[in-house]
Amino acid sequence: MTRSSHIAPKSRRGHRKGGLLRALKWLAFLPVASRVPTYARLIWALSIDDRVPAARKAILVGAAGYLLVGRDLIPDEIPVLGGLDDLAVVILAVELFLDGISDDILEEKLDELAIDRDAFRRDMQQVRRLTPAPLRRIIRRLPEAIDSAARLVTEARIGPRVRSWVTDARPSRPPKEESFA
Repeated sequence: MTRSSHIAPKSRRGHRKGGLLRALKWLAFLPVASRVPTYARLIWALSIDDRVPAARKAILVGAAGYLLVGRDLIPDEIPVLGGLDDLAVVILAVELFLDGISDDILEEKLDELAIDRDAFRRDMQQVRRLTPAPLRRIIRRLPEAIDSAARLVTEARIGPRVRSWVTDARPSRPPKEESFA
């Protein structure tokens, strides 16, 4: 037996082992998935709270927009993988949204909705373990970028200009004809 033929089966086993570990990590995510309705109520309660920063709410709006627009990084027609990009966007948006909320407000909402704090913390840790660190670092910069963009729009008074541009660009409607019947 040659050396290269001896090494090949070993490397395939290592590849299978890595795939199995990855699958087990995703299976560990199932208890989190079972609590999604509870966490959806938490997200809703936080998103309508005036004390939560608008930049954090904008993250949720951006994620919803991504889901509604239908232009995906991975086309939905591809089985399994097609939905993963949507899931990743939602998970990252929710994690980032929650990271920007003060502990006092979060604790208040957890109590208000009778959500088990320990289970919530375990679930958030599980989500963080499944999210690649480089991606989390990039995503964490979003609120700062949104705040900067909002300041720039306000200081440059772009809002009224865009509004008038959109209003002026609309085709005018012909007046309705009155019926004398």
